[in-house]
Amino acid sequence: MPWTETPSLSFNARHEDGDEPFAERTLDALEELRIKLEDDFETAPGGVTVVIHPTTAWLSLAHPYLPMARFAASPASRRYLAGWAMSHELHVLNDDATARIAAGEESLEALQRTAERLYAQLVVAANDPKLPPPWGPRRFAHYLRHAWLIEGAAQCFSGQLGLYRPAAAARLRDGKTPAFPPSSRDAITLGGTVFDLIAEKVGQQACRTFIETLRRSEIAPSLESIFETDIATIESAWRTHLSERVSRSDRAEGLAP
Repeated sequence: MPWTETPSLSFNARHEDGDEPFAERTLDALEELRIKLEDDFETAPGGVTVVIHPTTAWLSLAHPYLPMARFAASPASRRYLAGWAMSHELHVLNDDATARIAAGEESLEALQRTAERLYAQLVVAANDPKLPPPWGPRRFAHYLRHAWLIEGAAQCFSGQLGLYRPAAAARLRDGKTPAFPPSSRDAITLGGTVFDLIAEKVGQQACRTFIETLRRSEIAPSLESIFETDIATIESAWRTHLSERVSRSDRAEGLAP
């Protein structure tokens, strides 16, 4: 099918005929998000193209690092790796493709808002030169080491933390105790829960402060500075936070009394 373009003030979408409604909805959401992030960050890039793919195969062929990231992630996490951020492009799946891989209502909304999450990732990277994009072997290795931070920050600053709480609850129900901070396997399902904890215990602005302090410090000292306590206490609070999220999600789904 022929490709066409849909423009907006700060973005441009490239897509197949028939994906115009998805493109327009996505561009409107990105414009609103950019205005918000301009207040939180020094740089919120414009001139970004959203490339909308009709299948996961097309998306994977466009970016060799995406299949590698999926391989490193847990099976429950892989569905949410439905896009990839480049320095000036965001590659995502269209409505039909996201509907095929979604695992429920929250999952579908998270997948449909992938472009917003990726743009938040791009903004965070534009303000911290240590974080990708751009990509290369060393930066991809850095991504794998700090995937929870990158994915969690993207969820936080795109306003999507709540969409991943059911996925986090499902991850905990599989019985295997997650690492703290979350490993690359759990980055996209549990990374946001660290930021969720910061927002709940310290305040939303503290999430921005945490990202800022990472320019000057390592992760553990930055977390200790934000919470004003030691890393062992933070980990204990995080695990309690996760248990509460599982209980709430189970009650909402009728899986627990």
